[in-house]
Amino acid sequence: MKLERIISMIYMLLNHEVLSASVLAEKYNVSQRTIYRDIDAICAAGIPVVSYQGVNGGYGIMEEYKMDKSLLGSHDVSSIVTLLRSMSAIFEDEKAEETIHKLQTVHKESRSHAMSLDIGSWRPYNETLRMIKDAIASQLVLQFEYVSAKGERVKRYVEPVNLQYKYDTWYLYAYCRLRNGYREFKLPRMISLLVTGEHFQHHQHEPKPAKTYARKTNSEDGDRNIVLKFSSDCMARALDFFVGVERRFNEDGSLDIYLRNQNLNELKWLMPIILSFGDGAEVLEPLELRIEIKIMLQKTIEKYREV
Repeated sequence: MKLERIISMIYMLLNHEVLSASVLAEKYNVSQRTIYRDIDAICAAGIPVVSYQGVNGGYGIMEEYKMDKSLLGSHDVSSIVTLLRSMSAIFEDEKAEETIHKLQTVHKESRSHAMSLDIGSWRPYNETLRMIKDAIASQLVLQFEYVSAKGERVKRYVEPVNLQYKYDTWYLYAYCRLRNGYREFKLPRMISLLVTGEHFQHHQHEPKPAKTYARKTNSEDGDRNIVLKFSSDCMARALDFFVGVERRFNEDGSLDIYLRNQNLNELKWLMPIILSFGDGAEVLEPLELRIEIKIMLQKTIEKYREV
């Protein structure tokens, strides 16, 4: 009870210029002598409480210790708190919760949240995220098997740099000792993760940012306009997959999706997605992609020929 009272008093002092011992004693239903002891405990913890004499005297926290409210508006605080809550849920970070409480002392209105953010707190690999985060902080080498895009399982020893959330999944950015360079690893493809006891020192040369290449629009390089048709019962899922692209809603309830200037040689990822819709999706254009889908379907049918 004493600890809860002291914590509450700290936030009271942060939110007010000066509070008298009598006001604090009345609020917490204790004697003024108890308030004096609590103030001594707060000072002993390193929080600079100043005593003011006079009629309007009392106790306050040194202004230099407080965060200037002009630095952050209520919108800024609310946005930061929203992000910190999501991080705290994933990583079980007590420091993030402490920061949230501190920020809420800056603007009380930030306690009501107009939005929430969930960047994967339900994922089954949250424990993996926490292991990697601790390994990054302690500079410990990680060991795991990684499944490549070709389906190969290769043991990797990496020096973790940071965690990145993009494209709706988590990535580990690390220095790979097998490849002698910095690589990104998708967490769902990491198998049998172990934190070794080996410490590492960061490399002298910082990783270079990934290069971006301008996409060519010359049709001779394989670029085509792709048109996909989805039935009405597959429309919602199609909209989830294809965000921000050109689309048309048809009178029969179907949906057409247009992917402009796509290089067919780089669209291996697209065909499994189309097939996942079953007979609810159809490639209208181009002919080359229709043929590729037909070949994949024929191979699939061949596997079930004896059924």
